[in-house]
Amino acid sequence: MAGCFSFTASGNRCFRIYFASAGMKSKQIELDDGTTMHCWVPKKTSNKPALILIHGLGANAMWQWSSQLRPFRRHFNLYVPDLLFFGRSFTTRPEKTELFQSQCVMKLVEKLGVSKFHVAGVSYGGFVAYHLAHLYPHAVQKVVLIAAGVCLEEKDMQEGLLNAPDLETAISILLPQTAANLKKLLKLSFVRAAPKMVPSCLLQDFIANMVTDRRDERIELINNLIAGRKASDLPVIHQETLIIWGEHDQIFPLELGNRLKRHLGDRAELVLFKDAGHGVHVEKSTKFNSQLKKFLLG
Repeated sequence: MAGCFSFTASGNRCFRIYFASAGMKSKQIELDDGTTMHCWVPKKTSNKPALILIHGLGANAMWQWSSQLRPFRRHFNLYVPDLLFFGRSFTTRPEKTELFQSQCVMKLVEKLGVSKFHVAGVSYGGFVAYHLAHLYPHAVQKVVLIAAGVCLEEKDMQEGLLNAPDLETAISILLPQTAANLKKLLKLSFVRAAPKMVPSCLLQDFIANMVTDRRDERIELINNLIAGRKASDLPVIHQETLIIWGEHDQIFPLELGNRLKRHLGDRAELVLFKDAGHGVHVEKSTKFNSQLKKFLLG
């Protein structure tokens, strides 16, 4: 689509304007060993708690957290990073795991002068948030895990819990290369998916701008996330934790939310959103935002 109008590029520009108008600024932070992370940070901080919002697979952080930006900026010093291999975050290091992602997020917030914070992670971002809470209990206060299948096991695929029987199929859905697969991903992610009449050219434009770039690295992220995974190996975090799930989640079914609640016990609360899927924070943004503020602000 070289030389043609790009809906996705235009969307990026609109989101940048929106974030800037909401009191945020874009910042590139060099960590070490060839790693640079991009993060939206407050133009001015105030005497409010810090909240880190960590996105999932798919588009960059702006596309995934825009519905939370203005409601949360009133109550928190908000930090919205792009994970490595998304947006403008990258590394030349070989590690491609959610553990390494969490270590880099911690280095990022330390360089930003944030010593204590709440963290919320959606889907893959929840895996990263979970490791943050486990590795840095002195820094992480409350934890919100949204549709995050951290209790996933590799055998769940073979046993039919997921909508993918193997890793190859999962990757073809989570990192779609065709308009048909992107439509399938949207259908699995939302109760009310994108209209059927969305032109394929717009879907291909999104794929070209958001999915194709660094796809090999993202495939490694997924491989390292699932291969050999056992729930029994998952450490227990001790922070007060809110688990949010859509009752019709077809990416990470509700059984994984119930499994996580059992794993964490009384320190965690599971809240189920009816008539919502995997993208619960988008589909039910008003209710979701209210639930998070109630939990985080006490």
